[in-house]
Amino acid sequence: MSSPLVDRMEPHAETIFATMSALALEHDAVNLGQGFPDTDGPEEVLEAARAAITAGHNQYPPTIGIPTLREAVAAHQARHHSLRHDPATEVLITSGATEAIAASLLGLVSPGDEVVTFEPYYDSYAAGIDLAGGVRRTVPLSYPDLTFDPEQLAAAFSERTRVVLLNSPHNPLGKVFTRAELEVVADLARRHDAWVISDEVYEHLTFDVPHVPIATLPGMAERTLTIGSAGKFFSVTGWKVGWVTGPAALVRAARVVKQYLTFTTASPLQHAVAHALDLGAQVLTDLTDSLQERRDLLVAGLADAGLDVRPSDGTYFVVADAAPLGVPDALQWCLDLPAAAGVAAVPVSVFCDDPQRMSTLVRFAFCKQVPVIEEACRRLAAFTG
Repeated sequence: MSSPLVDRMEPHAETIFATMSALALEHDAVNLGQGFPDTDGPEEVLEAARAAITAGHNQYPPTIGIPTLREAVAAHQARHHSLRHDPATEVLITSGATEAIAASLLGLVSPGDEVVTFEPYYDSYAAGIDLAGGVRRTVPLSYPDLTFDPEQLAAAFSERTRVVLLNSPHNPLGKVFTRAELEVVADLARRHDAWVISDEVYEHLTFDVPHVPIATLPGMAERTLTIGSAGKFFSVTGWKVGWVTGPAALVRAARVVKQYLTFTTASPLQHAVAHALDLGAQVLTDLTDSLQERRDLLVAGLADAGLDVRPSDGTYFVVADAAPLGVPDALQWCLDLPAAAGVAAVPVSVFCDDPQRMSTLVRFAFCKQVPVIEEACRRLAAFTG
């Protein structure tokens, strides 16, 4: 009997994160594959969630999100980026950024519409585009400089281009797009009258390179949906509280779909995130400083193990080239690594339409405690000899 799964979703049957986390568990490996912190977020944020449960915020909240959180998100965008949004119509609370991406794609993309995105891309992008019946047009980011060819980007656009799906800071590469690069993207989006969905969940987790929201560029606020995530801001990834901001008509497109995906998002956690967003910048700065120290520790450890490492400009991740170890295929190397070395990581090639382009690159997560990173580096060094 053939699989009952529809053909367009067969390539997305299991994420690489589920595969690698299962192997890590099976072999008691240090899991540097999946990007979640192994410590809780700030105690004040956790206590706000407990208090919200005790206060009785345990029933359905509004589909678009509780007013206090929508107001807090709008205030965040104004405070950090001078972007002004009406909390009543231009902010939507979602069950994580993954739902925000899916709802935005499903609300804006019709079958046959083209979606331009950079490669490698976070895996939910391809799944979301396929769910919507869209056609993916990818533009490669080069390695190790992580730039793109403007002519290749221009060639990816056509009269069928409906959406540009952008990710900065970028997962998996840890790249932060420069203003000049974003201006190239913005110019093409305006010329082709395309919407932009901008995944900026790591906006506060950047090192040495400033984050520039594409919505702040001339003529882009009115055509951009910006996606954020409390999970990344406050190290509470299991809460799955995200949001979408942008012009009312675009936010409505995502909202109409969202109500038939999860209908709404956990009420007490929304109250806690609203509180967290009002705590001030120091909470975010402390997390970024801590992550930068752990990034530097992992970069040094990977280099000691013989990998060629490109330091990350942002996110939870650093990418290393395993080619100096004689590795021709990072996918197979990563599948073998948990048993062979006691470490789990993710091959970058699984995020590419052309896997050969980045066939020897590996993504490692540094959002772990220092002793965990040190142990992973020790195991890798012992394995590579």
